[in-house]
Amino acid sequence: MSEFTSRRLFVGAAVALLAGASMFSAPPAGAGEKITLRFSTPSTDTDHRSKGLATIFADGVKGFATYEPHYNATLFKQGTELAAIQRGNLEMSVTSAQEIAKQIPAWSIFTAGYLLRGAEHQQKVFNSDIGAEMYRMVEDQLGIKLLKVMYFGTRQLNLRIEKKIMTPADLAGVKLRMPGTDAWQFLGKALGANPTPMAFTEVYTGLQTGAIDGQDNPLPTDKDKKFYEVTKQIVLTGHLADMNFLALSKKVWDGLSADQQKTMMDAAQAAVEKIGSDVLADEAKLVEFFKGEGLKVYTPDVEAFRTRVQKMYLESDFSKDWPKGMVARVNAIK
Repeated sequence: MSEFTSRRLFVGAAVALLAGASMFSAPPAGAGEKITLRFSTPSTDTDHRSKGLATIFADGVKGFATYEPHYNATLFKQGTELAAIQRGNLEMSVTSAQEIAKQIPAWSIFTAGYLLRGAEHQQKVFNSDIGAEMYRMVEDQLGIKLLKVMYFGTRQLNLRIEKKIMTPADLAGVKLRMPGTDAWQFLGKALGANPTPMAFTEVYTGLQTGAIDGQDNPLPTDKDKKFYEVTKQIVLTGHLADMNFLALSKKVWDGLSADQQKTMMDAAQAAVEKIGSDVLADEAKLVEFFKGEGLKVYTPDVEAFRTRVQKMYLESDFSKDWPKGMVARVNAIK
């Protein structure tokens, strides 16, 4: 039973017993009404994340909240969602470690290539005390509640050029689209490319016109956004087990009853589990799909990429902001 319902029943019973007694007040206007959770994302409505949230999460919270998604960055531009939540102009979005790191530098540890070893390792890390500590930072410093982490694929290189890429040296001069944050741009450099900032919604046209030579995303995103139509190869570098976090205004969270908070967290967990399993299943079959579309798909010297990327991160200013001992703690989780 929700807090609002319990309160209404209590007040109703009291008034019936003590009609006319002024010591009891009516419930506040609008009590018991559903809250609206406006959700802004640059993704399409067919993206695994979008579908999982619009079905499982929305259904899970329908008793007290209305989930209202806005796709293709139609409500807020990509990269502005966190600020909108902080201003009170938005209730929910998905965010990344790269976005969080712009305000909390310690979070840049989770932007590092080849740190998280895959979907299972990612979930274990954020369900551990490590996740609890990092989530608390975001609550305390940004006023944002991170409900759950969602795996949405391992990032690979997707290029419109025909040059074979086997080592980071082969990417010299390649204009690789990366989001505009410092963390994303550094990852592009660490891979050996010339990182070029560009909004996600402009990537297809950028590939089509040659404004960029390539982009990096998980295979399901490449398919969903039809990047394979304007590219010639996919290089399976596997440089980042990509993740988003389901971000909610802490003010909204704090306004929920304990039962509602549990229900929302359970709904978020069910949604991210479904999203993750769907993405993994999709990844397993997409290599053959892309080959069927005429793209070359191959694995480079991954160890060469891993060695260069990890060395650059450990020597960078980013690592100076990482919590002491955190890399060892992450690596210790099997």
